Amino acid sequence: MLAKPKIIVLDDDPTGSQTVHSCLLLLRWDVDTLCVGLQDSSPIFFILTNTRALPTAEADAVTREVCRNLKTAIAQVGLQDYLVVSRSDSTLRGHYPVETDAIAAELGPFDAHFLVPAFFEGGRLTRDSIHYLLIDGVETPVEQTEFAQDSVFGYHHSYLPDYVAEKTQGRISADQVERFLLSDIRQGSRDRLLQLTGNVCVAVDGETQADLDRFAADLLATAAQGKKFLFRSAASILTALANLPPQPVPAADMATYRRSHQPGIVLVGSHVKKTTQQLAPLLAEPGVVGIEVEVARLQADSESAYPQLLQQAIAAVAAAYEQGKTAVIYTSRQELTFADTQTRLAFGGQVSALLMDILRGCPADISFLISKGGITSNDTLSQGLALRTARLLGQILPGVSIVRTPADHPQWPELPVVLFPGNVGEATALATVYHRLSQNETP
Repeated sequence: MLAKPKIIVLDDDPTGSQTVHSCLLLLRWDVDTLCVGLQDSSPIFFILTNTRALPTAEADAVTREVCRNLKTAIAQVGLQDYLVVSRSDSTLRGHYPVETDAIAAELGPFDAHFLVPAFFEGGRLTRDSIHYLLIDGVETPVEQTEFAQDSVFGYHHSYLPDYVAEKTQGRISADQVERFLLSDIRQGSRDRLLQLTGNVCVAVDGETQADLDRFAADLLATAAQGKKFLFRSAASILTALANLPPQPVPAADMATYRRSHQPGIVLVGSHVKKTTQQLAPLLAEPGVVGIEVEVARLQADSESAYPQLLQQAIAAVAAAYEQGKTAVIYTSRQELTFADTQTRLAFGGQVSALLMDILRGCPADISFLISKGGITSNDTLSQGLALRTARLLGQILPGVSIVRTPADHPQWPELPVVLFPGNVGEATALATVYHRLSQNETP
């Protein structure tokens, strides 16, 4: 039997671990912390870089810093066999090709980099190199969705070779992209994988998990023969590469992890349409109190608005807690406009800082925390909870992870924390997670 390589995932927000369990999430990437991840018993670990929240130059710099430290850590622990994954959004938003270029420059050369955006738990699949989202049961090319209109990471193509040409500004033309179609994957790809050289870009289909399981088996066999591969992917290929058994505690029983019978906290930063749809059923629950943070006031006058909004929110949380109710802290839902991308990202950072200050002002004996939105979840772990590492327990819903803080955490030891992506789940999904943690049943 072949030795399994260690799977090293650079995750541009903390939700990419949404199909695996029992592994470490690293919030820092100094050499000592990376050695902890490399030596952990799980076959996979995640380095949460949060680069999707950063401007391009900073994303490049962070990725290179992680890779340089990884090179040192890999040498220190004497690791021979590993795979590197740049995990990003299944709706094609993110710093591509900046991050894969940086990884290739620091840890290469690679024979190929694979684009594998399929994420089945979230209703994303790729067929004939066209990437689709299931919207109300309808397969919709991603270029026709709100995600393609993203003001930072927008794009015009669902056909992956054209997407690559667009994002690389023609450096990689569409006809240079190798295509692994469903028929190729299902009949076996080893011979073709062995022929790949020169960090060629490869677009990979996937309609079911079985497709990626088959493809991963071929990839691992080929890598064992000396081929060196890099991945730009969503989460489903990670399931296949790690090949883990079922998670220890089933999703419906996650209330066993709650710390007490006290209320929890829900923090909602994501402003995508799906999050707004999910917020309404949660706010209708009798056990919750909604606390809206009017972020437009920050845009108008941040200096005076910031302390006022912080004080009001913390007081409202305390009042809800006194009533035995879970506070749902959410940013106002209107879409704000900005002069440029840089300004928008900077404002997002300010909003997140405010949410983290509110979180730090929450009671110490909350029984659980739900964080909605990728960037919000990253900041919750790295800033609000100030974690170095967290252990992934598994998924509380398909595509929605739950982690636990260490026993020695100074404010919230052994706190279960849900990392809920902004663009995942049905309308009642947020309410379902609340129910599963608060009383071990679904609405």
